[in-house]
Amino acid sequence: MNRVLNMSRVGRWVLVLMAAVSMIGCAQPASDEYVRVEGFGIGTTYRIIARTTTDRVPEIREAADRTFAEMTASMSIFDSTSLLSRINRGETDSVDMHISQMIALARGVNSISEGMYDVTVAPLTKAYGFAGGKAQHEPNIDSLLEFVGMDKIRVEEYRIVKDDERIQLDFNSIAKGYTVDCIASEIERMEIADYMVEVGGEIVCRGRNPRGSEWRVAVDSPYDGNMNPGENCQVIISLTDRALATSGNYRRFYIDDAGRKIAHTINPLTGESAVTDLLSATVVAPTAAEADALGTMCMALGFERAIQTITGLDGVDAYLIGVADEGSQEEFKVWYTPAMESMISE
Repeated sequence: MNRVLNMSRVGRWVLVLMAAVSMIGCAQPASDEYVRVEGFGIGTTYRIIARTTTDRVPEIREAADRTFAEMTASMSIFDSTSLLSRINRGETDSVDMHISQMIALARGVNSISEGMYDVTVAPLTKAYGFAGGKAQHEPNIDSLLEFVGMDKIRVEEYRIVKDDERIQLDFNSIAKGYTVDCIASEIERMEIADYMVEVGGEIVCRGRNPRGSEWRVAVDSPYDGNMNPGENCQVIISLTDRALATSGNYRRFYIDDAGRKIAHTINPLTGESAVTDLLSATVVAPTAAEADALGTMCMALGFERAIQTITGLDGVDAYLIGVADEGSQEEFKVWYTPAMESMISE
């Protein structure tokens, strides 16, 4: 019997409310019925391609900008005035519906990952320099781990209860996907059936692309130095009426004073930068928030454990790229769910 990811209710709510990929095959829409809106929000770029009339472009852009502003005010750890920043500083215990839903979704992924996905890792991401500040030279990991763990927080009637006021949250592993879902919800309210929303590589596709077929997404080849999305692709995935996100460590890392590669994926159980043979995890799920969180989870788990955990999750497919086995003539090793086979092309 397939396991059901315990986030379906949250996923449906998001749809009603409503590393590194790039769209291909639609840079120049073939039909004048499709419009393209691009811009910048929550620290990254976004693209919306939708089948509608050109006079609705300002409406689409305004909806995207409004959503970005709302997400920043709610969940940004880089904006000192955001609700999340104030929660992390202990200035308030109130949460809005966005933070409440993100905690609920994160708790589901935390459960199926046996603690390897955790949004209370903010003290660790800050110590390693992945939260906008400078990395600590020798962070005291043991002391920081006292404030890490999903079991140390809960939400009661839109108030967060922490076991320790020093516990902090970091939604960077899920916020982009959630934002995509919220923008998609705005597009749905406009009664637009054929569209694609992409924010920093996290994507939701509905209906058909300008060529009348499923939307096509290129997944980048995960080798060090591949810093330009879409320049060197590993595989192309066709999909519609689903969401996609890719996580990887080959772009977001730094070399410390000892010459070690410090990746942005943190093991919340050990507090260390995750040492993994998984280079890239592309996840297709009902919502972008789920795909985003599950991709990060896979990176923390590593190649084999990610396969074991993803296999059997209803409505979820994945394409994993790992370090080739010793002695192999291949550059990478690849695994994907059975349903993914009909979706991919080299």
